Amino acid sequence: QVQLVESGGGSAQPGGSLRLSCSGSGFTLENYAVGWFRQAPGKEREGVSCISSRDGRTFYSESVKGRFTISRDNSGMTVSLQMNSLKTEDTAVYFCVVRCTADLDMYDWGGPGTQVTVSS
Repeated sequence: QVQLVESGGGSAQPGGSLRLSCSGSGFTLENYAVGWFRQAPGKEREGVSCISSRDGRTFYSESVKGRFTISRDNSGMTVSLQMNSLKTEDTAVYFCVVRCTADLDMYDWGGPGTQVTVSS
């Protein structure tokens, strides 16, 4: 069965850090643009970041630029999202997605999501 497997997340205080990871089960992420979307309670799902498959270009929403970093490991099998300087408004369910686009407005399909909660 082909699926995305997310790990990481949890709780942090404002100003803290968390790291999310995503890998593919039944397929490899190496050949796909991979990214992260998030959805907060009562809000629409929004694009956070995307990393291209060929040249490793990265794209970020304005709300996370300078605080979050997306990367692939050397094998290309795992994509991570390092989240620093977390804010309460970063609280959301974060979804790993494939075939995301540079303008972060669409993707092909995603994982089940992992909760990130930022509170003091």
